[in-house]
Amino acid sequence: MIADEMYALAKRLWPINRSLTGDGVRQTLKILQCQLPELTMHEVPTHTKVFDWTVPREWRVRDAWIKTPRGERICEFQKNNLHLMGYSVPVRATLDWATLNEHLYSLPDQPTAIPYVTSYYQERWGFCLSHEQRNGLDRKGKYEVYIDAELFDGHLTYGDLIIPGRSSQEVLLSTYVCHPSMANNELSGPIVATFLARWLAATPNRRYTYRFVFIPETIGSIVYLSRHLDSLKSSVIAGFNISCVGDDRSYSYLPSRSGNTLSDRVALHVLKWIDPNFRRFSWLDRGSDERQYCAPGVDLPIASIMRTKYAEYPEYHTSLDSLERVVTPKGLFGGYEALRRALEAIEANVCAKVTVLGEPQLGKRGLYPTISTKETARNVRTMMNFLTYADGINSLLDIAELGNVPIWDLYEYVETFEKNGLITIESSNS
Repeated sequence: MIADEMYALAKRLWPINRSLTGDGVRQTLKILQCQLPELTMHEVPTHTKVFDWTVPREWRVRDAWIKTPRGERICEFQKNNLHLMGYSVPVRATLDWATLNEHLYSLPDQPTAIPYVTSYYQERWGFCLSHEQRNGLDRKGKYEVYIDAELFDGHLTYGDLIIPGRSSQEVLLSTYVCHPSMANNELSGPIVATFLARWLAATPNRRYTYRFVFIPETIGSIVYLSRHLDSLKSSVIAGFNISCVGDDRSYSYLPSRSGNTLSDRVALHVLKWIDPNFRRFSWLDRGSDERQYCAPGVDLPIASIMRTKYAEYPEYHTSLDSLERVVTPKGLFGGYEALRRALEAIEANVCAKVTVLGEPQLGKRGLYPTISTKETARNVRTMMNFLTYADGINSLLDIAELGNVPIWDLYEYVETFEKNGLITIESSNS
């Protein structure tokens, strides 16, 4: 099953130490290339100017640990990569407790969790540990600190994949590959994006072109926009930022900045029908790459369909956001299905126009049921509602909303009515 395949890929990617730059990102993208052979990797040199930002130095870490006064090694990077603050500079020193304590990070409110802490744009070093472990450390004696890491002029790496359709108009799907071992916040996004790309590549006669982007969060989307902004603004009609799509607790929606794009309308429609209790957030709750894609002057139509939104579940940005505790095969498949239905809706969102005056006679075309039941009565009502709104102006999404049915209930009628000459089809991206 797809759910099991997705979970297996997540387990394979889990231990890799990803960050804004470095070999972890490259290793992750190379593994995804096994699923998506057409995925292309790109390297952007350190110090490259991208809008108001500059590509940071590349970070490489080989090992890190603290040795206690008793000779015990703790905070071992090789056992859990969250123990080391992201982008820590190299250190080899012997310190007293008070000095070491200034470089330790823990969460008093979550005493068993290792926090995720980074310092990308100012040189620091630090270790992360559970608050329980921190409280148990000896306040006397000397601690040996070892961080075998380097910051150097290298590259930022990202990947993209174009799946062409009949139209040059594009749907943009973006996800990030820059976090170490966290399951819902990090791995769920690239996993779901990969399987959506596989599904689309196998779908014949695609209407739109699909652009998948696998990037480090924030700086990666800024890099990508700096390289492709003009073409994206002229071609992208819809899209989604794919993050936090792996748990099975809830569904969530975060709008684009304008809140009224095709992406927003499709997201709200799909979520209404698959989970009427989905959580609806506002643009003020933004926090991922939608900030860049919807920024003033960029204004791409990017919304987010998520399971439990980032920063809205207690395990977020800690070691508790694990495959065993948070992300499940069912949750991943649910995230995949929600986004797949959204992409299907965008593909199917045509304008239909009835070709006859007055109400069409369905019986002579074999389209009217000869036995009346509650079910057939509902189907007839849906058919007739479709036809009464098929004026060449309303899109299929409009008709679904007006008729109060999921858009996927209308797909068969489009095909059947067109085959019988009752409607003509016009394109729509509204």
